[in-house]
Amino acid sequence: MKNFVFCVLTLTALSCAADPPPLFSLANPMQGTDSQYSFSHGNQYPAIALPFPMNVWAPYTEPQNDSFYYQYQHNTIYGIRQTHQPSPWIGDYANFSFMPVSGQLAVTEKERVSTFRHEDEVAQPSYYKVHMDRWDTTAEVTPTLRGARFRFTYDKPGDSYVVLDVFKSDHLCSIKIIPSENKIVGYASNSRGGTPDNFKNYFVIQFDQPFTDSGFWNDQSGAQQNPLKSEATTTGRHIGAYFKFHTRNKWSFSKFAVIQRNVITCKVASSFISPAQAELNLKNEIGIADFDTIRHRAETTWNDYLGRAQIEGGMHDQLRTFYTSLYHAILWPHRFFETNADNQAVYFSPYDGKVHQGYLYTDTGYWDTFRSAHPLYNILYPEISAQIMQSIINVYNQSGSLPEWTSPGYRVCMIGNHAFSVLTDAWMKGIRGFDAHTAVAAMVHDANANGVGRDGADFYNSIGYVPYSNVSGEQSVPEAGSKTIEYSYDDFCAALMAKSIGDTADFQTFSKHATNYKNVFDAKTGFMRGRRINGQWDEPFHPNEWGGPFTEGSSWQWTFNAMQDEPGFAQLMGGWQAYADKLDALFAAPPIATPGTYGKPIHEMTEMTALNMGQYAANNEPVNHLIYLYDYAGQPWKTQVRARQAMTWLYDATPDGISGDDDTGQMSAWYVFSALGFYPVCPGDPIYFIGSPLFDKAILHLQNGKTFTITGNHNMPQEYYIQSGSLNRAPFDRVYLTHDEIMNGGDLDLQMGSAPNYDWGVAPDSRPPSPLSLLTQ
Repeated sequence: MKNFVFCVLTLTALSCAADPPPLFSLANPMQGTDSQYSFSHGNQYPAIALPFPMNVWAPYTEPQNDSFYYQYQHNTIYGIRQTHQPSPWIGDYANFSFMPVSGQLAVTEKERVSTFRHEDEVAQPSYYKVHMDRWDTTAEVTPTLRGARFRFTYDKPGDSYVVLDVFKSDHLCSIKIIPSENKIVGYASNSRGGTPDNFKNYFVIQFDQPFTDSGFWNDQSGAQQNPLKSEATTTGRHIGAYFKFHTRNKWSFSKFAVIQRNVITCKVASSFISPAQAELNLKNEIGIADFDTIRHRAETTWNDYLGRAQIEGGMHDQLRTFYTSLYHAILWPHRFFETNADNQAVYFSPYDGKVHQGYLYTDTGYWDTFRSAHPLYNILYPEISAQIMQSIINVYNQSGSLPEWTSPGYRVCMIGNHAFSVLTDAWMKGIRGFDAHTAVAAMVHDANANGVGRDGADFYNSIGYVPYSNVSGEQSVPEAGSKTIEYSYDDFCAALMAKSIGDTADFQTFSKHATNYKNVFDAKTGFMRGRRINGQWDEPFHPNEWGGPFTEGSSWQWTFNAMQDEPGFAQLMGGWQAYADKLDALFAAPPIATPGTYGKPIHEMTEMTALNMGQYAANNEPVNHLIYLYDYAGQPWKTQVRARQAMTWLYDATPDGISGDDDTGQMSAWYVFSALGFYPVCPGDPIYFIGSPLFDKAILHLQNGKTFTITGNHNMPQEYYIQSGSLNRAPFDRVYLTHDEIMNGGDLDLQMGSAPNYDWGVAPDSRPPSPLSLLTQ
């Protein structure tokens, strides 16, 4: 018995002393993959990539033309593809894929498809592995920024093949086989929009073993053999190639009956600039490094990026959810630039079709990411944010408008000019490596153009709102209420930028527009509404009716979106108590969503109803900041409990562990901020609202060499109310932090408890100042 106790104690001590798992192993690429067109649980795919990559690699369980191409509930696989897709609602571009088959050649999707089991998948940000049941083969991939290493293992004797599929395109694609060098070069040109006619993704594939046979295929003619050791090229709108490797005719056993496997490896890289640049990317990022070396480099990179937020305490599942969220948040935007032979950043512009020096980022929607994702980069990854800001200015210089939704060029999607917000938030937080005068000139241009993001600009500038009417024949703009509210916020951001560079005239114009949201607020009903061009309210009005004057929501979701002037909005509501009562009513209202002009329920409506959190549609972006508004109203304990509820109920590191669309990492960034214990309610204003930290301790390792630590003392599952606090050992009795306080380093210590403290953080000077005050300082 003594020996048993000694063993238990020894094992316990060893367990306690064991090194913590590497951070990359905590992130789960499968989170959010159990989605489909009618209901979103993240709308993610298993993204195997480095942070902010140019290229991503992912398995696909659906035919290549299906943008919901990895669905966790399905058990068929067509290959591993190079992907750039930001969202299934936007689609993919410039794709090709690999698939190992054995025994008999099968090239088309229908021919080569195999079943697989999730038990035979390994998915990490830096590595993916899957076994193809039908072919008894295993595929592995590990990434670089613009390329990857592949390893294919064949478990039974017979012919071993690798099938290349260059996805269907409206433009010609090309494949050239060079047997003497074990190499393939070519280009993919498929796109769903946002590209010029000369757009191509040039790729180079280098096998480490000679292939004994090769050939081309297409959907019409099937496989065609290419004589060995002779170069050949094919072009077409959907083409592919196959490569046959040394055939083993019998099983090979050791004395332990272990089968001798056939292993084929290759390296691949691509470029949007030229074939020569693709070769250079392959040399620079992989060179002679083998699979395991590239995998180790990728793991190290992920540990470095994820490690900028060091978490202590919390349950294992919470750690997994946090680091999975941080992983998702920094998968976008995608780098679209490359490094040339002179070590300069260069890129092909999808806006003017030319090659330029500098930075370009793409595959993101600012309507989503201005809220949390970009503010997160400004704290943890300011060097990346600085490049993104330069990229935004580059887009304007090459196209005449700031970007809003890009993939890789302009995509007509969503509303507002939120590049205004992204630029201003970075500027106000000290990231100034871009031309502010050009930025303001671009804002002036876009605010006066009925173009990218500013539909109905003429109405907005002349009458102070965008009109909406159900009356046939009247001038009306779809989603006009949401557009008025968002333009008003964007103009607040533009006013801050103009003020910062001494542009008095544009500052005054934008400042006047910064409160235009008031023109669509109806004091009688207490809601934002659609307003006709004659000044009358659009009738009939139902606050839970989606569509019409609102974007992906109803008046419930849009009424609290004057982020730049919530104190002014509270006055319109009748004061802070009335404001807080309205917030309470939103959470208490039945989760009913009437289709309105949508005609039928859209997936966001179905998801909100399923959440059963009243009219708090946490599955979509317009309410991302809403929980934190109680801090304004002197009721911070409601922010604390609701933030914890949302984190606990709506997120976990499982295939269905995200509510709604995690559009280019925005919902994940919301979780990261909320778990840290603070949130950027009004980007552009360098202020963060205090919530309820999820972990015992979070240490932010800042690029300037300093650290900022948030400690939640006595932070148990039911201890989510803040009792007291200190900042750098001085009493802390306010519900906000400044950006400078974080970036200067320090310690925020919060005492947590199980009951609300109705006295902490409630005094008027404890509440966040109005962002509009920045315009008068």
